[in-house]
Amino acid sequence: MLKATLDIIDRSADELVRLQTALVAIPALGPTNGGQGEAAKAEWLSGYLSAFEGVTVERIDAPDARVESGVRPSLAVRRPGRSPRTLWLIAHTDVVPTGDLSLWQSDPFVLRREGDLIYGRGVEDNHQGLVSALLLLRALEQTGAATDLSLGILLAADEETGNALGIEHILRERPDVFSADDLVVIPDFGTKDGSAIEVAEKSVLWLKFTVLGRQCHASTPAEGVNSLVGASALILALGRLTDVFGRTDALFDPPTSTFAPTKKDANVPNVNTIPGQDVFYLDCRVLPDYPLDDVEQEIRRISDAVEAEHGVRIAFERVVREQAAPGTPADCEAVTRLAKALRDERGIEPRVIGIGGGTVAAAFRKRGLPAVCWSTLLNTAHQPNEHSSIANTIADARVFARLLLDSEE
Repeated sequence: MLKATLDIIDRSADELVRLQTALVAIPALGPTNGGQGEAAKAEWLSGYLSAFEGVTVERIDAPDARVESGVRPSLAVRRPGRSPRTLWLIAHTDVVPTGDLSLWQSDPFVLRREGDLIYGRGVEDNHQGLVSALLLLRALEQTGAATDLSLGILLAADEETGNALGIEHILRERPDVFSADDLVVIPDFGTKDGSAIEVAEKSVLWLKFTVLGRQCHASTPAEGVNSLVGASALILALGRLTDVFGRTDALFDPPTSTFAPTKKDANVPNVNTIPGQDVFYLDCRVLPDYPLDDVEQEIRRISDAVEAEHGVRIAFERVVREQAAPGTPADCEAVTRLAKALRDERGIEPRVIGIGGGTVAAAFRKRGLPAVCWSTLLNTAHQPNEHSSIANTIADARVFARLLLDSEE
């Protein structure tokens, strides 16, 4: 059945483009990003999946009063095998905003194809993983293949804004969905050659800083306290974090913790006013062996010093805080089976790595469930003109087929 399944996957380019066209046209932005969530996309996917007779689809809703539907839906898709033990392929349905539209060469929500490449918001993050899983499912249904392992595809909400209403909700409210001996593969990370299997992640800490001074007329700056000067001094002072938390770990690239100032809110609307409040954000990706409590305590010490020097008041609050879970063991079955599939399918020697980005793998790892992340990506996620490769998507579906069927040949 492996050969028949692979043959169908190889002939699925038209189906891939049809799926991507439909998915791109449904901008599943969470309310934090100004959207109505994933309800419309989940409804379309439920309709698509209803055509497969051997498949069950369970919708798992997380309440969210900020969206019109009142819920953030995830879909748990199952194709039973001879054993209830399941190979799970996990993707997310939400996307990020487009950013500056002038940087896009076409409408982000209308699929554009140029040869092997397709363009649109979400085509890589995370439609590529989602579609590769669906192409495998479609091929299995067309061949009628009976598998030893069951196949599960989880299409989760809310990945782009923290997972609380997606995989975290599912694992908390529906822990029965997964079993301790299931295999979990998450196609939401990848390298261009597909050789890297992600088994660990850095801790993630996003902080919002509010720097308070005293507003006044710019012609008499001594009568005020310039919050922009205080914020600028703080941003520079936070650079010391890289020295305080300076250990390295070769599993990761970069091998150090990173502390990057990112977004800044507007302060005063006119040039001739000294601002009295400035707000900016810091993105911290911290090696797993550093407690985030220690990072926050050091940030408080740095802030206190800037307050004393510049006469401002500084407060910071957490936007996202995720202490890294223990990594997935490199010798666990999910890693060894995936590595074998890559050797057999592509003739490459896989390598295990850690990353600075967060994936839903963290939710599994902190509950003691091994999970790995893998796919073959061009790494254009969150960029203008996001694009993915048709050939890569089909090639990844072939690897997933080997994961499920290779041991049965």
